[in-house]
Amino acid sequence: MTRAVAPFVAVVAVLAVLALGAGGSGGAAVPRLSAVSGVAFDAANFPHGAAVDNRWLPLVPGMELVYEGSSVDGKKRLVFIVTDLVKVVGGVRNVVVWDRDYTNGELVEAELAFFAQDRFGNVWHTGEYPEEYEGGKVVNAPAWIVGVKGAQAGFEMKAAPRIGGPTYAQGYAPPPVDWTDHAQVYKLEQHECVPLTCYRHVLVTREYNPDEPGLWQLKYYAPGVGNIRVGWMGKDPDKEQAALVRLERLGPAALAHARAEALKLEARAYATKPAVYGGTPRAVRLVR
Repeated sequence: MTRAVAPFVAVVAVLAVLALGAGGSGGAAVPRLSAVSGVAFDAANFPHGAAVDNRWLPLVPGMELVYEGSSVDGKKRLVFIVTDLVKVVGGVRNVVVWDRDYTNGELVEAELAFFAQDRFGNVWHTGEYPEEYEGGKVVNAPAWIVGVKGAQAGFEMKAAPRIGGPTYAQGYAPPPVDWTDHAQVYKLEQHECVPLTCYRHVLVTREYNPDEPGLWQLKYYAPGVGNIRVGWMGKDPDKEQAALVRLERLGPAALAHARAEALKLEARAYATKPAVYGGTPRAVRLVR
């Protein structure tokens, strides 16, 4: 993705921080909303619609991607559905993704994640509500939302990935959430085969946490499809790997079911994390 922003917007943002910061004006500091160095998260840079059509990460409502693989804990199955819901986060309309993570057939995590594409083509990750389960019970829900409790949005995918470009933050949330993920373009123009089919011109990114040196997660993206494989390198203790086994467009009934389940998860978010989630408008069905 291009990291440039309109010079006027950047200047205005800097002047606003200087004017409202703690430099003797007595005003409250403007919260930093972007975790990406040199790039502002500005609602004026986002179209009114919620379309995400980035070449490497298209998020089309109704698409379901299913991955299978393994980790040190056992067999993995990941189900990723782009719902037909839209949620305003950080003043921006976001696509709502509902995903589930199964280990040895048991649901260990369910999540709502929010993504928005700016007019430059960058896809931003603006927050999420995950639930982690043990024995069918919620044991943790480390939610974060841009602009709430110091959380900042980050790039999920750049508009024009290139080798040798700087690393980029994928968002930030301070403790106790501790979301500090970063990514870097690792390879381009790869040929990758997964159980579903083979893909050309694949992009590979390398994700990492600065607090965990020597540990990387690899993600493989096929143009027009999105993520087709997850791998690892270095000292990753989980050794999780998974590959795309199914890609389909849900019919009306299945999409309605996904919407209903996502809204149930959102209802729990309001009840479980009111200090983080409570100030956000409720997700609504996308009207075309």
